[in-house]
Amino acid sequence: METVNSNSPSGLMTAIRYYSDPLVCVKEVASVKWPKGEPVCPRCGGKRHSFLKTRLMWKCLECRKQYSVKVGTIFEDSPIGLDKWLCAMWMLANCKNGVSSYELGRALEVTQKTAWFMLHRIRYAVHHGTINKMSGAVEADETFIGGAARFMHANKRAEKIHGRGLEGKAIVFGLLDRETGKVRTTVVSSRKKKNLQAEIRSMVTAGAALYTDALKSYEGLDSEYAHKVIDHAEAYVDGAVHTNPLENFWSLLKRAIKGTYVSVEPFHLFRYLDEQSFRFNERNETDSERFHKVLGSVAGKRLTWDNLTSQEAG
Repeated sequence: METVNSNSPSGLMTAIRYYSDPLVCVKEVASVKWPKGEPVCPRCGGKRHSFLKTRLMWKCLECRKQYSVKVGTIFEDSPIGLDKWLCAMWMLANCKNGVSSYELGRALEVTQKTAWFMLHRIRYAVHHGTINKMSGAVEADETFIGGAARFMHANKRAEKIHGRGLEGKAIVFGLLDRETGKVRTTVVSSRKKKNLQAEIRSMVTAGAALYTDALKSYEGLDSEYAHKVIDHAEAYVDGAVHTNPLENFWSLLKRAIKGTYVSVEPFHLFRYLDEQSFRFNERNETDSERFHKVLGSVAGKRLTWDNLTSQEAG
């Protein structure tokens, strides 16, 4: 089976046309699943095979079983064609404010439930954990994600007004490396000192320049970091001391959640953070380059419906 054409699409319309050919789709996924160009049987590990062009599958010449390029990827067990999968990936990778499951369902002519499952599988693919710590100049900040009172039912709004105003909101903590311009986010249980400082120590190298606001939870970091504080009650910028790039990320995140997704369940929030972080971190790439980074992450990952719909999955 020859390698895929290197003339990759540059926009959504060209992507739709390019991936309308099922054989092109199979070649494209095979090129990232088996980068050395040699398919491997998922059952016996055999490398001797023949390609069944009429079925777009391989037949292992050792165990005599047939296998699809979908096996061992986020596409496994999905009846949806790769043409729709790849266009869904293109849209998620390149729509600045995200794409809702209703919009994707209409575009791909699948049900909203199917589109929702597809989007979560793609978000799972773009998640990249790392043990490498940030260094240099790092910004730290936190924000709240949740419905505004004016969008709530009258009964819920009354409960919120009589409470502290933060009940029902999720807390997201973020770090931004100024040198790379990349952000990392995580959902935290509270803004207490022990929680936020533990996240900082786990992701930022000791001795790095650390910029935060005046939240008391950040106090006491001076002995480990070159810690500088900007008090937003007085100013938002004091030379290099600010958290503006990270504040910009929070703005983009909330615009996507409020404008596109409207409501996000707390136990799925981290997946939407992965999606927005990916687009933000790859913002200087072209649409095609972002798409191929997503495509390059599909192998070796599988998210089942049961895992996705279980709160323990988050």
